[in-house]
Amino acid sequence: MSGPNTNYDPVEVAALDPVTVEAARVAALEAAASATTLDELKAARTTHQGDRSALAQANREIGALPPSAKAAAGKLVGGARGAVAAAYARRQRELEDERDARILAEESLDLTMPSGRPGLGARHPLSLVSERIEDIFIAMGWEIADGPEVESEWLTFDALNLGPDHPARQMQDTFFVAPAESSGLVLRTHTSPVQIRSMLSRTPPIAILCPGKVFRTDDLDATHSPVFHQFEGLVVDRGISMAHLKGSLDAFVQRLFGGHIATRLRPSYFPFTEPSAEIDCQCWVCYGQDISCRVCGGFGWIELGGCGMVNRRVLTAAGIDAEVYTGFAFGLGIERALMLRHNVNDMRDITEGDVRFSRQFGMEI
Repeated sequence: MSGPNTNYDPVEVAALDPVTVEAARVAALEAAASATTLDELKAARTTHQGDRSALAQANREIGALPPSAKAAAGKLVGGARGAVAAAYARRQRELEDERDARILAEESLDLTMPSGRPGLGARHPLSLVSERIEDIFIAMGWEIADGPEVESEWLTFDALNLGPDHPARQMQDTFFVAPAESSGLVLRTHTSPVQIRSMLSRTPPIAILCPGKVFRTDDLDATHSPVFHQFEGLVVDRGISMAHLKGSLDAFVQRLFGGHIATRLRPSYFPFTEPSAEIDCQCWVCYGQDISCRVCGGFGWIELGGCGMVNRRVLTAAGIDAEVYTGFAFGLGIERALMLRHNVNDMRDITEGDVRFSRQFGMEI
């Protein structure tokens, strides 16, 4: 077997020919110098420094040379690759400096220019009105009571003297929690169940305000919504009469609408109160003196809600001795109070969440 060819001439390897290596070096340096962007330089680096470049192929060929020829070939190729790497690193720094300078010039900020301040939000007027109403009754010595929005049918209807055949028990008025026939649960149609819960858990005297969200199967239009808010008041004690109810309503209306606004009671019917009445308040805009008044329509009175003395059957269902205690209750819509107090004509303005509507009422806390 013959030994290694120690007389092999490396010049015979085309990739290691000094002329070829020098040409590859020059081409790589020219490509680096001519690159005007970082992307162009990246493409040139792939071509002239990548695994398939002429200098990379020459470097791989060194391994096949005899030991006596490797040193010279390595010095030749290594020098060329080192010069190319240095040139590309230098050109990259230059292009990065140019890019940074361009960004500073093109994206500079004039700190003397007035800034466009972001628009401020606003608390929703329903929250403002609700808190104002709560403050009025708290100042009168009442407590705020709350309860769940998913309620039992018994607390929502039966305990309030609304029998199984009452129209309000039908599907067109109430959201029933499925299955409607057996779940016994509804989305509360009023906050009256909070009154029943309070009477079941407390001992008179009781004076509570029950604000909250309620649900009815109405379509959303200018005057109706399937989800709205109301507040109900309840007072139970010995010797409570319609006079106490009338005095409480007068105090509330005057604090909410201002001035010396009077209220009146018109006979009505509600299953949970007896006697029952509709609450009207005097128009705080025209006091009945302007037949063209947009608030009261020229009638001088504005309907607010319903009220009456708590039905004896309701007291008994709640475990209160109707022979000893009497009470009154009333209910008003918070949206209606907002619409009346601030002359809002469309319920959809309240529910759509447009911050421009809420900003009219400020940031009162």
